[in-house]
Amino acid sequence: MAIEIEHKFLLANDDWRECVHSSLIYRQGYLSSEPTTSIRVRISAEHAWLNIKSAIIGTHRHEYEYEIPLADAHEIITNLCRKPIIEKTRHLVLDDGNLWEIDEFAGANHGLIVAEIELSEIGKAFRKPAWLGAEVTEDLRYYNNNLVAHPYSEWHDKV
Repeated sequence: MAIEIEHKFLLANDDWRECVHSSLIYRQGYLSSEPTTSIRVRISAEHAWLNIKSAIIGTHRHEYEYEIPLADAHEIITNLCRKPIIEKTRHLVLDDGNLWEIDEFAGANHGLIVAEIELSEIGKAFRKPAWLGAEVTEDLRYYNNNLVAHPYSEWHDKV
């Protein structure tokens, strides 16, 4: 069984930008987002994936991901996915031996930046960099599948 163990945070400042070692542009669309699961298609450069996740809010959940043909992914996103499509640049930052994925959103979610860390086990300790802000792991608004239904541009209470 595949388990994703992840924590989400806002950013306290832009100091993380000095530590970016690579960046990827993602487009992703949601085929389904139910109380129990979400199903999405993600495209980055010349690769695409189908992803199925349990919709449990918190630090860990089931996740399955499979590479699919790029042409199929483009068709699925264009013809079958809910709009707006999630557009973001994922910046990869290494800090204290940990890989941080910092998602800088575009399109309807422009202005939102969220940092995530995936851990190998539940409860594993990690050092929080000085550029890290408040944890939002438990806040539904920051999950990508919710950003389709409630884009950041429509939020009235932005943090």
